[in-house]
Amino acid sequence: MRTLLAALLLFSGMAFTVAAQTVAPAKNPGLDKTDQAMSTARRWTAAKFLDKTDSKPFAAQMIVNLKSGTIQKNQRRDRTFLIGDRQYKNGIFMPSPGEIIVRLPEPGVTFEAVVGVDSNDLGYYSNAGRGNVIASVEEDEKELFRSGVLHEGLPGAPVKLNLDGANEFRLKLTATGERSRTYQTEWDQADWAEAKITLAGGKTLRLSDIPVGPLPGLFSKEPPFSFRYGDKRSSELLASWPVSRTERQIDSHRTEYTSIYRDSETKLELRVIAVAYDDFPVVEWTLFFKNNGDRPSPVIEKIQALDASFERTKDAEFLLHHSKGSPNSPTDYQPLETSLDPKTETHFGARGGRPTDTDLCYFNLEWKSNGLVIALGWPGQWAAQFSRDDSTGVHIAAGQELTHFRLLPGEEVRSPLVALMFWEGDRIGAQNTWRRWMIAHNMPRPGGKLPPQQLAGGSMRHTIEMQDATEENQLKFLNRDLDAGIKLDYWWMDAGWYPFKKGWWEPGTWDPDPNRLPRGFTPISEAAHARGVKTIVWFEPERVTPGSWLYENHPEWLLGSDGGNKLLYLGNPQAWQWLVDHVSSLIRKQGIDLYRQDFNFEPLLLWRSNDAEDRQGITEIKHVTGYLAYWDELQRRFPKLLIDTCASGGRRNDLETLRRAVPLWRSDYAYEPAAMQQLTYGIALWIPFFGTAFNSLDPYIFRSQMTPSSVIGLAPDRYENGYERLRGLLAARHQAVDYYYGDYYPLTPYSTGSADWMAWQYNRPEKGDGMVQAFRRPESSFTSARYRLRGLEESARYRVVDLDSSGSNVYSGRMLMEQGLPVSIDSRPGAVIITYAKITTKK
Repeated sequence: MRTLLAALLLFSGMAFTVAAQTVAPAKNPGLDKTDQAMSTARRWTAAKFLDKTDSKPFAAQMIVNLKSGTIQKNQRRDRTFLIGDRQYKNGIFMPSPGEIIVRLPEPGVTFEAVVGVDSNDLGYYSNAGRGNVIASVEEDEKELFRSGVLHEGLPGAPVKLNLDGANEFRLKLTATGERSRTYQTEWDQADWAEAKITLAGGKTLRLSDIPVGPLPGLFSKEPPFSFRYGDKRSSELLASWPVSRTERQIDSHRTEYTSIYRDSETKLELRVIAVAYDDFPVVEWTLFFKNNGDRPSPVIEKIQALDASFERTKDAEFLLHHSKGSPNSPTDYQPLETSLDPKTETHFGARGGRPTDTDLCYFNLEWKSNGLVIALGWPGQWAAQFSRDDSTGVHIAAGQELTHFRLLPGEEVRSPLVALMFWEGDRIGAQNTWRRWMIAHNMPRPGGKLPPQQLAGGSMRHTIEMQDATEENQLKFLNRDLDAGIKLDYWWMDAGWYPFKKGWWEPGTWDPDPNRLPRGFTPISEAAHARGVKTIVWFEPERVTPGSWLYENHPEWLLGSDGGNKLLYLGNPQAWQWLVDHVSSLIRKQGIDLYRQDFNFEPLLLWRSNDAEDRQGITEIKHVTGYLAYWDELQRRFPKLLIDTCASGGRRNDLETLRRAVPLWRSDYAYEPAAMQQLTYGIALWIPFFGTAFNSLDPYIFRSQMTPSSVIGLAPDRYENGYERLRGLLAARHQAVDYYYGDYYPLTPYSTGSADWMAWQYNRPEKGDGMVQAFRRPESSFTSARYRLRGLEESARYRVVDLDSSGSNVYSGRMLMEQGLPVSIDSRPGAVIITYAKITTKK
């Protein structure tokens, strides 16, 4: 057990951090370790954290900006190029309208090719005559070639151009004309076959031999962070400070790079710890500042954990995808888009010290078929700014909102964690790469396993949370649910199990009420465990209310004014040690399996009012690091313990928190069905595992409230045939919940309209199966819809089952992706769950 001396040492100078964990993840479909995103991530990491750049730039490169898809070289989905009735063995397949910028290592003389729509029939339906495109070649905005309208079946158009010494030219493909069918656009594509360039030196260069390259200027050695020290900028200081660099292999998928900068005059040390992944195009880093001198340091201020610029290619606009936080509204987690126009600044941030109260601290910056995911790990007050220049660049700065402090001798503090994920191709595909990285390397694994999809029961409807809970009624309600055939994973005991004067909202005495629970939770836990059920218990240790044990006995541990709520300051070593030991004792003695932590007030003003003028930001940093260290210590002592982060429902869901906990109560705005659909639609883009409650036996409402983790928020005995109806609804849920760890695809636009449908897909390509959830809202006049599915195999056949029907249908993957899955809902409102599985033939 950690001693008080160890805790004192921890908080006197050592800033605490935990790198992401890792498992052997399933292969990421479409993510080849040699693809451009992986290459870009490696090169960017080498330049920023190893001070290394390629010995020479690409001899030649292509910059690809397409509407969708990724170019293919020398083949079209494993088939030789076919234009009209003629085959070609090399060239570039361009899968959608857009452009390819070709950069040459020396002046070009000629460019030759044959361009046309590919005629390979790759699926169940004929592609005859499809596609309407125009191909062109431009150099310095001058058009050198323009084809007629091309479609499938036409012979290729020959291209032979004089480049006149150009070092760069563009291949363009433009859609034209009307389509008789919506799927006609699937064939707006072309082959640039037998494409080659003759260079000034006489060398001939095949287009298919040119690598796809990154954007220019991406790999400068300038560090991706900044600060001011004294009266100087970090860019000036770090160039003159000596730096030492080391690296170590953390595990089979992660390498840690440590850079230590030292100021010989003031003895300030900056330690930058970066972690690069070899199975995902991700790099992350955290900054640590330490005063190794014998006097207070000069002021360190304006620390930006992320401070970097990124470029787009010409004519590709920046589009920022971001999301609302969870401020207790029907649009919590709403996905949003902001166009980053030239000469504009866009700001985001936390409110009141809880990081996801207003905005999620996760962003996806897109420019055509390329992009960058940015995430912050900081359970405090953060701010981010996206600034566009008047040309092709965007500058991103993010970090703790306020930093202006001197460090005391021996003192060390840390910055927020920053994670970047590079991507190319499709934005929703990038979101699924993110989800897979979250699952493989970030989500907590109690006992070495991912949290399973789970169902909890509780007495909250009978006992007003736990205000009226007793040992007797807890055992009665637990056994009633189990005896009725409800298969529970957890028994949930929420707020109010401790002594209070008026209600559950008066925490600060962390012992079971001796009058209502004289033997604590032990008899309840033992009864639950005997029947294969675990226990969840609610805590809110940071908020301390007047009259509670902590308020009366340890005011020196608290921040705030007398008479109001105070904050148990986790930057205080004695307070931290007491909390760790006391909660550990409760977990051990009371048989608690899942520790649930809430946080129902804003700490920011208390943090800042505790700071001196030359120590602004220090109290926040020490509380944040104490909070993270507290959870790390609980998980060290109890390796099988799962932690739930609540914070008034979803207001502390930053990356550092989600490495230690899961949000079993995603929002305090619960139950209303359309809002529940909207919350799932938005949160699933970023957070793979989350929960809420059921409060109705109506199938439409119940299915709207389905999440990976669910709690029964109703009293079935108060409904006619309540338990029988609940068992039927849970049986359908049981057939669907395992898919929630799959790839996630929204199938409809996000909508709050009562006349709309909403639908999404979860797909498990490794298993060849998945599910679709679709909702017809109460004012919709449509009884059916078709949804194009994603991530299937075109040539495979899938058995499709509506869980409300006894039959099934078989469709080809191509049909489900091109024409769409037919979905019918006769009731208004109504909801369906449809599963599908690839049909395999036994050999």
